[in-house]
Amino acid sequence: MALPVAEWQGRTSRLWAALDPALRERLAAASLQDAVRLGCDLLRTEEEEEAALVRLCHQAPTGKEPEAASWYREQGNREFKQGHYQAALRLYSKVCLEDIARAESHGYPDRLLPKILLRKAECLLCLGRLQDAQDILRVLESKIALERVVTTHLTRLKKLSQLKVKLCEKERCPEPAREARGGIQGKSEIWEENNNISGASSSLSLSFDAERGRHLVASQDIVPGQSLLKEEAFVSVLCPGESHPLQGGEAAWDTGVTNADLYCHRCLRQLLASVPCQGCSYAKYCSQDCADVAWQQYHRTECSLGALLLTLGVFCHVALRTVLLARFAEVSRLVGCSHSGDKDLQNPEERCKPLKEAPDAGAGTRGIPGCDSNGRYQSSYQALFHLLPHTEQHSAEHKFLFTLSVVAICKQLQAAGLEAAVLNQESRQQWSEPKTCEKTSDELSPELKTVAEAMLRHVLQLQCNAQAITVMQELGPGDGAVVNKKPVRLATAFFPVLSLLNHSCCPNTSVSFSGTAATVRASQPIPRGQEVLHCYGPHRCRMRVAERQQLLSQYFFECRCQACLEELESGVKSLVPIRNSFCCPKCQAQMQGEEDTLCCSNEACATSASRENLSCHLQDLQQQIKKALDLLRVGKADQAIKMLLKCQMDAGNFLSPEHLLMGEMEDHLAQVYATLGKWQEAARHLKKSIEIVEMHHGPSSVETGHELFKLAQVLFNGFAVSEAMSTIQRTEGILSVHFGPQSAQIQELQEMKACLSELPRNILQRT
Repeated sequence: MALPVAEWQGRTSRLWAALDPALRERLAAASLQDAVRLGCDLLRTEEEEEAALVRLCHQAPTGKEPEAASWYREQGNREFKQGHYQAALRLYSKVCLEDIARAESHGYPDRLLPKILLRKAECLLCLGRLQDAQDILRVLESKIALERVVTTHLTRLKKLSQLKVKLCEKERCPEPAREARGGIQGKSEIWEENNNISGASSSLSLSFDAERGRHLVASQDIVPGQSLLKEEAFVSVLCPGESHPLQGGEAAWDTGVTNADLYCHRCLRQLLASVPCQGCSYAKYCSQDCADVAWQQYHRTECSLGALLLTLGVFCHVALRTVLLARFAEVSRLVGCSHSGDKDLQNPEERCKPLKEAPDAGAGTRGIPGCDSNGRYQSSYQALFHLLPHTEQHSAEHKFLFTLSVVAICKQLQAAGLEAAVLNQESRQQWSEPKTCEKTSDELSPELKTVAEAMLRHVLQLQCNAQAITVMQELGPGDGAVVNKKPVRLATAFFPVLSLLNHSCCPNTSVSFSGTAATVRASQPIPRGQEVLHCYGPHRCRMRVAERQQLLSQYFFECRCQACLEELESGVKSLVPIRNSFCCPKCQAQMQGEEDTLCCSNEACATSASRENLSCHLQDLQQQIKKALDLLRVGKADQAIKMLLKCQMDAGNFLSPEHLLMGEMEDHLAQVYATLGKWQEAARHLKKSIEIVEMHHGPSSVETGHELFKLAQVLFNGFAVSEAMSTIQRTEGILSVHFGPQSAQIQELQEMKACLSELPRNILQRT
């Protein structure tokens, strides 16, 4: 959740409405510095608002509760016994090497050590670390021999013997190197970094003008799939995401699972066995190294503020972490500079003056805000600080909400004794005890007012510059022959260089993520001199121009991209509303109209229907589809098929044949048939789904690529060799453009291709 919780938004909205009109005017016109000062005065006098914030924090507890651990373990055991393995995995992590190391270092009972040493040896064998596994087995044999009570170790001795046999087999027959298996490993990409833009390709140049601001231009012809930018996020904060409830009813603690339970809070890797923060129950990490780095860089300050940060939303959290990572000296320097030049930073004409005065082309970038004295634009706090906050264009009430929110955070920092840590004046080595936001100070120190001002600036910048880090997340158990995935927003981040890309409703780039790193690739040919463009969300394939313009208004510009100009000036109507429209229940022609009543576009029919009734019908249909998928999850595939086919017939009576939901139902039917091993039926339905996806997203889109990937899996499992090979080839062509030739998807496709080429001749002849 980017914004604060609804209750806090409501309270600040009512407080804003109750303010004296003259004070509202002052706040609306105030600079960031003055807004913070006025916010401090208001929050100091409004004790009721602070008390309300304390109550809201109690709804998001992040403190340690010792009795919760045993309860979650019991719930995990219950899920495991019922065969709900994914649910059990989420409730307690499986044993891994790091768990074992921590157990040994924390005085695990000596009599139980043989049990976890066996598991450690097994893990090492699976990882191919044969010498380490052999060393552990020797230690284990010595321990058992010293205890002399062989009868108590019979089971372990048997397991020990089995592991020794496995070890000997692996030593005799080592696995072939990955590179030797048919050249599966993709070729490394040619990459030459730009001298003036960190993380950017040498095929780009940085430009600036009053209309487009800072932007990137192709300095040479660029081909599809070419890497243009590789940047690590300056800061990222994991979004909790939607809760996925597990089996069971009401519980003492929340059994719902969110992304905060599934991914590392620092590097965003998927968690197998999490390392929890020792001070709070919220932060979890993939390793002790990640936990230690996070603690030193920012979590020692954030730890006791967990409930407050969850209450005030991800944007406030990103703003705080940005300041902590930048360190106070740099923050103070740039805030001080902005007091004299803040208006110039908002004025495009003022920004262009240094460029006009540049004596030569080489010095041209030195006048661009965010560049250093040598004219280099780096992925740094300086570049981030110079992203436009659009202070004068945000609504006054929106600024007021975030002013009170950042001031509340800074007051809690002061009240909790964390000011010195924020100002980098002390090194806090111990894990802090969690505190609530009950204690407050009457007046913020000047230094914390500077921190609050920087945080307010960053929150406003996020409105236009927040980048969603996404991940392809598996749907269902993930252990089937065909893996279904969907993109999920994982974190919110600042990427200073990526933020240079302007928007287009028909972009020429594609962005992908690996952990906290973003990679931008050309999705189509970009000739020299053309601007490199990114889509901020509204795409011409998915929305009409009016819808796109409305959504893009949050970025404070009117889109004049080629797609918008074509639709606005030529009068060409978008096919998007037709594809996602309701159709006449009598003649199946498109229903049209802007009012509550829709009429059939076929004049000979003249049927009318209520938009509200059709929308309710659509919602009921979506609920039926959900029930069908629930049946599939509990193993009732035949019933799921019947329900989905009935939904298809029902949808055909009032939805356009090209409606996205029609494609989703085809996809679901393919999933059910694949579960039953009916590969031809699964492929038939997937092909229909792909046709609809292509209409909505385009034949070269990443969405089409993901659907083709599923079709390749189905054809591979059904031994449809010729068709599988051609599908794999097409899928490779699309996904390599979006993710590169070394991505996991491409490697999996190449492995499928290698397996198919090695099938025995008799199987190939039958297929």
